[in-house]
Amino acid sequence: MLALNADVDPNRCRTLGLAGSVALTVGGLTAGALPVRDALLPSSGRAALGVLCAYFGLVLLVAAWWWLGRAVRRPRPPAPRELLVTLAIWAAPLLIGPPLFSRDVYSYLAQGAMVDARIDVYTHGPAQLGGPLATEVAPVWQHTPAPYGPVFLAIAARASDLAHVDMSAGVFGMRLVALLGVALMIVFLPPLADRCGVDRSAALWLGALNPLVLLHLIAGAHNDALMLGLLGAGLVAALGGLPARAAVLVALAALVKAPAALGLLAVAALWSGRLTGRAPTVRAAALTCVIALATTAVVTAATGTGYGWLSTLSTPVSPDNWSLTSALGRLNGALLDAVGSGLADRAVPAWRLFGLLATAAAVLVLWLRRVPLGPVYALALSLLAVFALGPAFRPWYALWGLFLIAAAAPDGRVRRWAAGGSGVLALALLPSGSPPDAMQLTLAVGGGALALIALYWMFEMSDSATVHSRTRVAS
Repeated sequence: MLALNADVDPNRCRTLGLAGSVALTVGGLTAGALPVRDALLPSSGRAALGVLCAYFGLVLLVAAWWWLGRAVRRPRPPAPRELLVTLAIWAAPLLIGPPLFSRDVYSYLAQGAMVDARIDVYTHGPAQLGGPLATEVAPVWQHTPAPYGPVFLAIAARASDLAHVDMSAGVFGMRLVALLGVALMIVFLPPLADRCGVDRSAALWLGALNPLVLLHLIAGAHNDALMLGLLGAGLVAALGGLPARAAVLVALAALVKAPAALGLLAVAALWSGRLTGRAPTVRAAALTCVIALATTAVVTAATGTGYGWLSTLSTPVSPDNWSLTSALGRLNGALLDAVGSGLADRAVPAWRLFGLLATAAAVLVLWLRRVPLGPVYALALSLLAVFALGPAFRPWYALWGLFLIAAAAPDGRVRRWAAGGSGVLALALLPSGSPPDAMQLTLAVGGGALALIALYWMFEMSDSATVHSRTRVAS
């Protein structure tokens, strides 16, 4: 019988995950989101072998994480320290490899260079910058203004200085920024879990060792890591009775990436519980807004980037972005076109509007029920609704809600669905971040199948060794 039902050895999980991480990194050397000068044609033999190897490693890594989760659910789970050592071992190969699953890191560097060159990143896309950095940006984003806040752009501007010397140095600089965000997530996740009554090991397994963290925040160097780290710090401050500091930290998180602004709802809710007198909820909301606005004004003045990011928040609504609602809109449009209706062009905008309204309704309902849920859990589900129903779908966006679900959701269906969804989403993209063609999809499936065969063989050998050992003891 397959030894998934056998006792779980965390050390074997660690070794298996390391093997997966190494294979993923090796595959990324020829099939990752490489600089233009190093990129290979997808049809080349080396690139094909890279996809096969990367997906082989990806499945091993996800399996190791899932298997480790069985150990975490035991009466005596691995200590948080052991889990963090495992995370470091799994992450190490990814740190020295190329960017994976997205070319966004090159967009960050180009936008940072635009800030240095005094080009308005909220009006122009990287094409306006020109030169080597702009060449690295995916064609679909060449003329797209930046949707990020001044905190992140100021940091990206410093990393872009390294890219002028060497592209790899610039990528590593952005990866260090992402690592800072992941470090903040790790620091504040355990106390957040303590406050919400969740086991620390369970929170770290789902929120820090999650394959989406490894693949997209560390290997992909996405700025969502810094946003989540600052958001976690703000929520811990709010739960610890420091609401003013919490409002500043959450505002800084929103000035990296806008979805974190929903965290101000949690800060206001927690602050109102500490106020006495009349209308504590209104007063807490007003104080939170004033502090957040003051933080925004000070940071914007210090960075000099202006408030143009407010007008670029609609960037995810662009026709090139995919989401659940846009996919339904395209399907609906095709059906309308087939019956000769003149409304086909309106299907996608209508479905996107429906998604935004549904998101707002879901957030409203969740916050009306925040007392039984708790502010952190309500915020987690709100961010998950933004991910699922919003105008753009990216696997790493799921971490907005998953990070807080790890800290606040009680043991049960939501945590199981969050874990299962993480495993599925980890397999959703090619290492290059480009849409797959039939050959690449076949190679990805082939690499995953080889990994499953290897896992079956490993577990069967383990079962055989266990049976043999018990037989010898019995005799």
